[in-house]
Amino acid sequence: MKIEIHEINDQQIAEVVSDTNVIATTQDGLDLLGNLYFQGFDKVILHEKNITPDFFDLKTGIAGEILQKFSNYRVRLAIVGDFSAYPGQSIRDFIFESNKRRHINFVGSIAEAVDLLMG
Repeated sequence: MKIEIHEINDQQIAEVVSDTNVIATTQDGLDLLGNLYFQGFDKVILHEKNITPDFFDLKTGIAGEILQKFSNYRVRLAIVGDFSAYPGQSIRDFIFESNKRRHINFVGSIAEAVDLLMG
């Protein structure tokens, strides 16, 4: 895993880049948040491909626990990916509601993530 930094107008966004899963468990998500927060990042881009599919099965509770911590620490998050692979109504509603609040965003591209996090 490595961190790529997007910097615009003295604001930084940490993009987590990896060839493997970065978040397989709730603890992985909390560890990642702590690591990035300690480094001074309050805006983060994650890729859907680096998150366990269980995250998108809301019954597991993984998404809720991790995203609540991001909210508590006021770290804005954009998850980049193709979410059409998760056809359930509950996940679609969850994504829709998250995007309305603009603290946690599910987007289709890095450019969209940067725009949202800088806005």
